Amino acid sequence: MTEPVRFSGIPISTVRDRRRQGRPGVRQRTTAPDCPRCGGAISDESSYAYLLGLYLGDGCISRHPRAFRLRIVLDAHYPSIIYQAMEAMAAMRVPTPGRVNLLDRGGCVEISAYWQHWPCLFPQHGPGRKHSRNILLVPWQARIAAAHPQMLLRGLIHSDGCRVTNRVWGGKYSYPRYFFTNRSADIMEIFGRACLALGVGYRNSKPDTISIARRKDVAALDSFIGPKT
Repeated sequence: MTEPVRFSGIPISTVRDRRRQGRPGVRQRTTAPDCPRCGGAISDESSYAYLLGLYLGDGCISRHPRAFRLRIVLDAHYPSIIYQAMEAMAAMRVPTPGRVNLLDRGGCVEISAYWQHWPCLFPQHGPGRKHSRNILLVPWQARIAAAHPQMLLRGLIHSDGCRVTNRVWGGKYSYPRYFFTNRSADIMEIFGRACLALGVGYRNSKPDTISIARRKDVAALDSFIGPKT
């Protein structure tokens, strides 16, 4: 047996495993996919919806020799948001979470993690800036977005949105207001659909900006977003 193996160039271990297939009492090695999409379904859909919002706003995926790298850039002044982003990124790799890296970029923080399966979770990955190409949710993403619109909006606001105090009449009257700004018409539409799912009214104050100012709508967003911290 050793001569044919040596001349064919096939490793002995490969031939041994092949011969053992189907033999009773021999335990076969199986490799369960560690990707929640390749292996079945995402267990923590709430965290995924939040991470999807962050990715659509300020995230990108790049190819590296051995894996893909997901990066999300956030304002360094909001440690609570940074922590939530790191938790959501790590939650995608349960039960074997990988390392989530944190890099100070001076005024902003880059959160990143290496993994072969990031494009499986974010099929919107592709060449060019998001606003220069179509950004459409695939059916399974649309289902999660419809089931968790609060977390999707939370991620979108935490990345490309803000809550401000609007002052009028020379500062005599003020009220809170939310803004979401993005150059992608598709991402703006995703934001709008999530608002409509919750009954939150909005308007386009600019072609790339959505404004939410009515008291009841602001109160609805405050119930699960609120000021950035």
